[in-house]
Amino acid sequence: MSVTTTNYYGKIYIADDAIAAIAAAAALDCYGVVDLVSKKLSDNFSDLFKKQQLGKGVKVITDENRIFIDLFVVLKYGVSISAVAESLKKAVKYRVEEFSGMIVDTVNINVIGVRV
Repeated sequence: MSVTTTNYYGKIYIADDAIAAIAAAAALDCYGVVDLVSKKLSDNFSDLFKKQQLGKGVKVITDENRIFIDLFVVLKYGVSISAVAESLKKAVKYRVEEFSGMIVDTVNINVIGVRV
């Protein structure tokens, strides 16, 4: 799926993969986030044999002009999980809304692990 917007110049389609790449970049820029991990085991095996995916660890669902994002993250040991999660939500929401011009409805943070 993709989100669609219309302006003076015509229709603009933004693919879910592009939104996932922006969300992943925003997440990795946040303090306390060590890595994004894929939820599916098959994706982890395929990562061993090919290049790093830009949207790894990000699930994007679009409905009309609404965007729903799920992030699967590994955090740094010793940080406040709730503080990092709130910061992560705000940063990803801002970057994706700035990039796409669409409304990000929810950003769900799933902490998969903690790394020293």
